[in-house]
Amino acid sequence: MLILRCRSVVKPGLRSRSLKRVVKRVPSSVSRVFYVRSSGYVARCSICGKPLGGVPRDLKVIRYGSKSHKRPERPFGGVLCSKCLAVAYRVAVRGL
Repeated sequence: MLILRCRSVVKPGLRSRSLKRVVKRVPSSVSRVFYVRSSGYVARCSICGKPLGGVPRDLKVIRYGSKSHKRPERPFGGVLCSKCLAVAYRVAVRGL
């Protein structure tokens, strides 16, 4: 039996869609909805999908840190990994 809590019953602080909803079965063999914070994210290369180096995984740094702390200070920093950027440079230079 799946019991979902109605929106009017849930605390106002849990009504945000920024919280992930997880359905778990509790020891009383009833399914309940638990609200958990997202565990952050990993910045990925837009070409190959590899996790980017130099980009923090801590959401507090991403949200409140300065611009230079959020991503590397180089062209396409925080967008492309170093290997894909090297390939892009080669293609651009050879295309001239």
